Amino acid sequence: MSAAPAEKIPAIHDFDFIHGRWAVAHRRLKTRGAGLQNDTASWDEFDAVASCEPRLGGMANIEEMHCPARGWSGMAVRTLNVASGEWSIYWVNSLDGVLQPPVRGRFAVDGCTLEGPDTDNGRPIIARYIWSDIRPDSARWSQAFSYDDGATWETNWIMDFTRA
Repeated sequence: MSAAPAEKIPAIHDFDFIHGRWAVAHRRLKTRGAGLQNDTASWDEFDAVASCEPRLGGMANIEEMHCPARGWSGMAVRTLNVASGEWSIYWVNSLDGVLQPPVRGRFAVDGCTLEGPDTDNGRPIIARYIWSDIRPDSARWSQAFSYDDGATWETNWIMDFTRA
């Protein structure tokens, strides 16, 4: 049995929008899990730059994020499970070098939602990444954690991407 060419795999182009160079505006909660997300003083805002390139004919991509104002950089590795049509995103940063557990999900008409188990300062959580407002020159990524097995969610990080 031969593998289908990459261009024949329906989800292969889902993340094509993120390829290229980006200016990224970050808005991140200073303290997660404290229920303070409506207090504007609780948010840290800073800028970064990112670049993303496809790999394996589009079945994967690698994004590098540089945050000089905060003294760290990070890398996302996205991979497509061809059989299930599901994407996985793995994250590692220069602060600790630890590859985080993946979040998994798929695209729908309004974007992509990916989830997976993780921990936050030793507390078990479900992490959720949402890609939304995807346009040719902009996109939004947000991260939310659930500390109660998905009953409630706290958005703790928002990144607005603008094509450089």
